[in-house]
Amino acid sequence: MFSSLFSRSKRPFLSLSEQEILALAISSEEDDGRIYLAYADALRRQYPHSAKVFEEMAEEESHHRQWLIDLHVQRFGSRIPLIRREHVRDFPERKPDWLIAEMPIEKAREEAEAMEETAHRFYVEAAARTQDAATRKLLGDLAIAEKSHESLARRLGEEHTPEAVRAEEDQTSRRQFILTFVQPGLAGLMDGSVSTLAPIFAAAFATQDTWQTFLVGLSASVGAGISMGFTEAAHDDGKLSGRGSPIKRGLASGIMTALGGLGHALPYLIPHFWTATVTAAVIVFFELWAIAFIQNRYMETPFLRAAFQVVLGGGLVLAAGILIGNA
Repeated sequence: MFSSLFSRSKRPFLSLSEQEILALAISSEEDDGRIYLAYADALRRQYPHSAKVFEEMAEEESHHRQWLIDLHVQRFGSRIPLIRREHVRDFPERKPDWLIAEMPIEKAREEAEAMEETAHRFYVEAAARTQDAATRKLLGDLAIAEKSHESLARRLGEEHTPEAVRAEEDQTSRRQFILTFVQPGLAGLMDGSVSTLAPIFAAAFATQDTWQTFLVGLSASVGAGISMGFTEAAHDDGKLSGRGSPIKRGLASGIMTALGGLGHALPYLIPHFWTATVTAAVIVFFELWAIAFIQNRYMETPFLRAAFQVVLGGGLVLAAGILIGNA
């Protein structure tokens, strides 16, 4: 409902005059150039070759903008109306800088090509809406240019990011993903799955009350998730270690810790004690298998060794919980 109300305050593209179309094209080229420079700034430290690609794309947009300004001055004078993409209904929006800064490199390449395709469609529609021969010619030329630039990120990538460099950048991107999400999440999953085994199963065998056991498991899981999340976020800001955003790492660690514990706490919502306990034990098996799989898939730990380590640790904690509960 709110989006429809906001859209009514925007101008339909068909209502724009030729001067307004030129003004919109100028502001759009300026926005796109700034976005490409933002991509370059975000990628420069880890992906210098791709940063060079986006710098050249920004330079292309600057040339387009200057051609449009020259035509506007020639036809309508030096005062350019203030009209931007957010003022026009159904005009594709662009992501703000703070989202661009966190965008993976492959996503940045995809967004760049999508931006060029959007610009091509805009110039085709704009050329069809103009009557002046010079304006129509320039907009048509820009449509052709944007169409040829639709794969500009790819074409410039062949120049600045050959296969060896692209493979190296992809490896760096994968490593960053592992450091920011996989490693904290795996540590959280291991902590939540293994460390909560003892209190949950101790409470289960000590009380044989499924509801009380569930409350113990819920409190242990949520508490461990909060603790792990704050610890991960607070102990390293990621600037020197290169492990990425502390907020993302904290969320990954905290959420996976809580899920790891809740996996074998939720079965105790089943009223029957032994049914709940057997179900929880089966879930523990799948949790430990998932941990071993993630270690093998992302951390390149041999599966048998990862499984042995996880099963041994989990088995010892589980045994401790059962022994304490039966004491």
